[in-house]
Amino acid sequence: MSYLVRPVIAFYYKGNRFTDPIDGKSFRKFLPYGYDKQRENALSPSTLSLERHRLMWLFLKDETHFFTSEKKQKVVHIAPEQCCLDIFRKQKNLNYTTSDLESPIADVKADICNLPFDDNSFDVVFCNHVLEHITNDIKAMQELYRVLKPGGFGIFQIPQDISRKTTFEDNSITDKKERAKIFGQYDHVRIYGRDYFQKLRSIGFIVEEIDYTNTLSDDDTDKYCLAKGEILPVCFKG
Repeated sequence: MSYLVRPVIAFYYKGNRFTDPIDGKSFRKFLPYGYDKQRENALSPSTLSLERHRLMWLFLKDETHFFTSEKKQKVVHIAPEQCCLDIFRKQKNLNYTTSDLESPIADVKADICNLPFDDNSFDVVFCNHVLEHITNDIKAMQELYRVLKPGGFGIFQIPQDISRKTTFEDNSITDKKERAKIFGQYDHVRIYGRDYFQKLRSIGFIVEEIDYTNTLSDDDTDKYCLAKGEILPVCFKG
């Protein structure tokens, strides 16, 4: 959606039923979104944030010093989300770098399995809805761990089926339509199960599995159009 169209859409949906916490704007409804089955009230008309973006934003705002720290923080954002990009870049307390192999908006073009950053470089690492695309996700996790400073934290969201005990992969499925049906998108290489957190721990991360919507009222979960029960993986380097 272009920058010219977005203000028109936002004006059309203006109201007070739902609020995007990223920019504080309210709407009578959010837009539907989804590749196969569309989710109602998922996409914010103003920032184009999805449920997972708004969840991370609220956690950072209410539970961390990300926005308020007086000490300048070095941040790397892998595959940066457009809804956060401009705001993060304007934060005076952030030394903010974006990286992606293909994205035209990324500062540094790089393969997540071979990041061009020194060891222990960043206070904060964001890498959301990326690992499900990466064949060698263990190597990618090792790189995220390597560039994170001791005492720093990362948020590594993924599409996850918490009803699954173990992650499912099947490289023999090559038809794009079949892959989209099974994995949610044709370019996803796996469906992560509950063992995702243990995978991260095996790399060395200290992982907190935060059900942040469980700390919010039902009214707020509804107001911000969050996915009830979504687990936020917050990872620390000791």
